[in-house]
Amino acid sequence: MAVNIISSMQSWLEGPQLEEERCAAQIELIRQTMLESLGSRSPSASFPQLESRILLAADLQSLWYLRSDLMAALSSLQGEFTARHSLQDITSMFEGLLPKNMFSRPTPRRH
Repeated sequence: MAVNIISSMQSWLEGPQLEEERCAAQIELIRQTMLESLGSRSPSASFPQLESRILLAADLQSLWYLRSDLMAALSSLQGEFTARHSLQDITSMFEGLLPKNMFSRPTPRRH
């Protein structure tokens, strides 16, 4: 019984640490996906300021709010249709990591 209590306590204590590690890994994945979507891997990138802001974003919320700048950049590179598709993929990566109220609700399409 003492072994079970110790094991339970270890799991409980490791839980937040594992969650933080998972979140940190997801932040890096989102960061890399955002950078890759710009398609630039050279110092003479089309959007060096945006790339710097993505690289220096301190947390998940900072990356979240950079999506509008990323959308503008992608639209100029790929066109709006392709940019929206790319941004939808990136936005889905944030699910479960940010409060639900940060996600916009879909609006009905007008015909």
